[in-house]
Amino acid sequence: MSISAEVRKKLKDKKRIVIKIGSSSLAHRETQRLDLIKVEVLIREICDLVNMGKEVVLVSSGAIMVGRGTLGISKKDETIAQKQACAAVGQAKLMMIYQKIFSEYNHVCGQILMTKHTMLDTLNRYNTVNCFREMFKAGVIPVVNENDTIATYEIDSLSVFGDNDHLSAVVAAMIHADLLILLSDIDGLYTDDPHTNPNAKFIDVVDRIDDNLMHMGKSTTGSNAGTGGMATKLSAARVATMGGCDMIIASGEDFHIIHEIIRGEQIGTLFLADPKDEFYLLDYLEQMDT
Repeated sequence: MSISAEVRKKLKDKKRIVIKIGSSSLAHRETQRLDLIKVEVLIREICDLVNMGKEVVLVSSGAIMVGRGTLGISKKDETIAQKQACAAVGQAKLMMIYQKIFSEYNHVCGQILMTKHTMLDTLNRYNTVNCFREMFKAGVIPVVNENDTIATYEIDSLSVFGDNDHLSAVVAAMIHADLLILLSDIDGLYTDDPHTNPNAKFIDVVDRIDDNLMHMGKSTTGSNAGTGGMATKLSAARVATMGGCDMIIASGEDFHIIHEIIRGEQIGTLFLADPKDEFYLLDYLEQMDT
């Protein structure tokens, strides 16, 4: 048995899992409107993990995207205020959909909206961890997003995570998760951009993140809906693994992939936990570029 297969076999034993879904994975490609069939598959997969006795956090993008569709606002022409309005409308609508479908599988979800600014405050971080703990105790599935109604670059550069890749890594480190799964329009890490270089090789397992690996990151993806490219995912991987959490980057084209990952199938790029005694989440938040 290969090292990769042996390590992946242990994924079924993970107890606390954070799953991050990008906007592009929730949307119909042609219209950028919510793909309700995919949303239902996502929720069914999460509910089954909870039925197995696991604690699951969903870090979900999509609020602004859903709000745009509801209000009829074009991404190309929107102002910051319109983006905030889209977030306010879209977040409420997205949670309504999540709550409705979770309830059909006899589960309850709850909303946690975060900003980088609030996480810099020691008391706020303490209260947030307590909130997660009580939700887990009550069997509630936390649905996390950045509070885009107030977090903008123009208002305060300390307010924003910038994308939900970073946010999900921060959440994973903060609640001591065992596994972080990033699902988007990227199916894993390659030695180069596979869209432009046919000789790019897929990387199955990463046991250490160094500067050479970080240089492989790309600043953009092929998506119109999402914001986080490979560079942000590698940055998130560094935070998660230093915090003691395994992480997988995989495609969000089909959410059935979630139970396949947990079963240990060769899917996506697996970043192995590499905990560092000198890693402090607060230091990362203060130094993180936005």
